[in-house]
Amino acid sequence: MSGVMTDLAAPFDVAVIGGGPAGVAAAIALAQTGARTALVARHAPYSDNRTTALLGGSVEFLDGLGVWSRCSDKAAPLEAMRLVDDTGRLIRAPEVRFSCHEIGLDAFGYNIDNRSLMLALEARAIELANLVRFDDEADSVLTEAEDVALHTAAGQYLTAHLVVGADGRHSLCRETAGIDVTRRDLKQTALTFNVSHSRPHRNVSTEFHTPHGPCVFVPLPGDRSSIVWVASPAEAERLRALSDEELSAAIEKQSHFILGRMSVEPGRNLFPLAIERPKSFARDRIALVGEAAHVVPPIGAQGLNLGLRDAADIARLAGEAIAAGGDPGADDVLKRYDWARRPDILSRTFMIDMANRSLLNDFLPLQPVRAVGMHLLGAIGPLRRFAMREGLAPTWRR
Repeated sequence: MSGVMTDLAAPFDVAVIGGGPAGVAAAIALAQTGARTALVARHAPYSDNRTTALLGGSVEFLDGLGVWSRCSDKAAPLEAMRLVDDTGRLIRAPEVRFSCHEIGLDAFGYNIDNRSLMLALEARAIELANLVRFDDEADSVLTEAEDVALHTAAGQYLTAHLVVGADGRHSLCRETAGIDVTRRDLKQTALTFNVSHSRPHRNVSTEFHTPHGPCVFVPLPGDRSSIVWVASPAEAERLRALSDEELSAAIEKQSHFILGRMSVEPGRNLFPLAIERPKSFARDRIALVGEAAHVVPPIGAQGLNLGLRDAADIARLAGEAIAAGGDPGADDVLKRYDWARRPDILSRTFMIDMANRSLLNDFLPLQPVRAVGMHLLGAIGPLRRFAMREGLAPTWRR
């Protein structure tokens, strides 16, 4: 356990369960409102080489938490995004290019390795006297009339008026609250790895749309990029099993050699893709954030950006309740959180699902529909600019 601890018997205002980026960000944001906050999560070495594309609103949120300044030098700006139809079908969509400068921005966002982001979050969390870290796991959560009782694997007990469940897609908090979840296996797998290349990326992210899903090249600092290659489960397994030289050659071919010679860096990860959506996002003194609240495919860089908006909203609403002398876990607070998150999560999930389905469906009459839609997006300035702004954050949040 770390942090300043004065009275373990007294309930915390909020307890956050889960130590991923959305959970730690939520704990920091809550503590910054003045809430007496517990974070229940194991300290674990972060060896994963995955990266995250943080869009504009997420960067602003992390900056307000005092986190972004600690890791911004490890990030690469995303100034342009290319969508390339690489389906090989009879009717293909034209290439669409989005430029941040067209909507008056220096960058759409920044791509950063998750390890650097987590180190910055952890460093900020340690500084907050009213944020207490329990280096432990919750093994039971019991909701009661006025608070929630937590028991940890090491035998510690604590109570809180509100629990923020940031404990992933197999969420104990969600199960405790009795929130049902709709799950759909997409029968796709994402292979992630990083590469160095001989040509500069010029801060341009390129997304090739293949019949099996997207293959995305996202800039990293220097002449490096992170890759998310979505394929059938069998093909993804085959690709992961290739030698470094064989995978380098395969990704060069998939990129149509736009970045020149490529060299695969150590570390490969496979992630089966699914869409998961709970029936509600808060209930019985428990609010869900991150993958406990939504699981989406890696299209449009929406996953963690949604999770950080979850964190911002629950911190704002709980902080307002505490400042007014109220109960942060009260039903009206949870209803406002559910209402705040529902349109954002449902609309993003729907758009990502439709974009993914359009790639997988080779029904001939649908091909011109997709092609015309992409053509209009690329040719009509106001429509393209609306799509760019909406991709960064929902209109109603701006």
